[in-house]
Amino acid sequence: MSQQDYSHIHVETTLPKPWEEEQTFNDVLYDWMGRAPWLAISFAAHIVFYFILAAIPWDEMSKKEEVILQADIITPPEEIFEEPEEEEIEEIEEEIIEEPIIQDSEVVEETDDVSEDLDSDLPESPFDSNQFNDVIGIGGGAGGGGGKTGGRRSGRKKVGKGVEKALLAGLEWLKDHQSEDGHWDADDFPVECDKEPPYSDGEGSALHDVGLTGLALLAFLGFGDTMNDGQYHETIRSGISWLQKQQDRSTGLIGEQTASNFIYNHAIAALALCEAQYGAPNPILKKSAQNAVNYIHRARNPYSAWRYQVPPDNTNDTSVTGWMVFALSAAQDAKLNVETDAYRGSLSWFDEVTDPTTGRTGYTQIGEGSARPRHLQEFYKAEYTEALTAVSVLCRVFIANILNEPIKDDDRQKELVERGIELMMEHLPEWSEDGSLNDMYYWYYASYALYQLSEQYSSAWTKWEKALSDALLPSQRTSPPCFEGSWDPIGPWGHEGGRVYSTAIGVLCLEVYFRYGKVLGSR
Repeated sequence: MSQQDYSHIHVETTLPKPWEEEQTFNDVLYDWMGRAPWLAISFAAHIVFYFILAAIPWDEMSKKEEVILQADIITPPEEIFEEPEEEEIEEIEEEIIEEPIIQDSEVVEETDDVSEDLDSDLPESPFDSNQFNDVIGIGGGAGGGGGKTGGRRSGRKKVGKGVEKALLAGLEWLKDHQSEDGHWDADDFPVECDKEPPYSDGEGSALHDVGLTGLALLAFLGFGDTMNDGQYHETIRSGISWLQKQQDRSTGLIGEQTASNFIYNHAIAALALCEAQYGAPNPILKKSAQNAVNYIHRARNPYSAWRYQVPPDNTNDTSVTGWMVFALSAAQDAKLNVETDAYRGSLSWFDEVTDPTTGRTGYTQIGEGSARPRHLQEFYKAEYTEALTAVSVLCRVFIANILNEPIKDDDRQKELVERGIELMMEHLPEWSEDGSLNDMYYWYYASYALYQLSEQYSSAWTKWEKALSDALLPSQRTSPPCFEGSWDPIGPWGHEGGRVYSTAIGVLCLEVYFRYGKVLGSR
């Protein structure tokens, strides 16, 4: 039997070799855990590398097309009043506080120039109203109401034809010399006349355009017209719009703060805005008027009155204070926000500068005469006028009415008022060809003061009224055509205000019969 060779046969097996030691799961796990720190380090390194890559601004490395933005500045539209469409304003009937009835006295003197009343609807005398003068008869008292514009009446007391004719002629002259943009130009007004030459003379200072525009507007508003009604409503609307454009929206100041006269400009312009707002309420105009009033309050010295400096420096004067009192009074009538402490501060100032023995009120201190341009002080002597006395008397009347604090018979206020009247009777209006006596500023304040007091002091008013008519009516220009209706600016302030000033304030004097009774203090 032959022997077989099995050496070429290879047998595979998964069984562990006898010489190899078999690894258990625990052995493998132990081995893996031994290498774990290096795995952790590797993992952490990859994480750090990932965040580094993420932080790189890859987008910035690629060039982008530059984007150019263009913007145009669009000027906001000017805030000019516009009458609200079909807005009905509910009329609120004022509550009248009844007091003892005072018997009316006839105070209008008929002259040779008096004829049948012109067919017009001019406002009538305030003393024909059924409202009572509630400050010893001293006060705003009876005033206009009703009528188609709310400020006029359908009928009125007869006034001399000469006065009425002069009043209308003055308004026409002002209308003809208004600039196209609505303002009255102190020195360039002559070129506005489109009538037969020569052009009128009498230029004033360009620094007063704002104040003169306000003064001219007061003449039209005092006539009874408003921005929305009356034969001069377009003239008023255009002028008010121009004043609004001159106002600094951040401060409320109307015009520029140049020289000392800027405060007069603002006061008169603010008065015009407030009266216009009263006559034809408008939300945009109300905002302008309130801003102007706010500026007036900021300009006042604490517990006292006003002068030129803003912010105030604790100096006061009677002239500026007078305009401010009337501006605030009109603002209150127009239902604007007014600080009533301003009235008490003003009254305190008038007391401080009024001589208790004579009743004369000073300019910046007791015993001081009326202000005059320095270079004209010798020609226009202060002793010929009681302008500041008239200012204080009229302000006392209105402040008593506003604060509802009647001046009583035993009151010191009444004594000062009566002495002031005596002083005004010593200096009646008189027109002089050289202008040395022509203080129309004085005539304006005294006319309104005496007319408001005419029921108690009728003889004083009658005497003043005749002198005023004799001074104003014959001196009003009737020719050439571009002069017709104006007054020559030959008084102490004519060089500053010019013909626009003298004509506007002349018209305001003639409106004494109805303007204050209707416009200030007795709404």
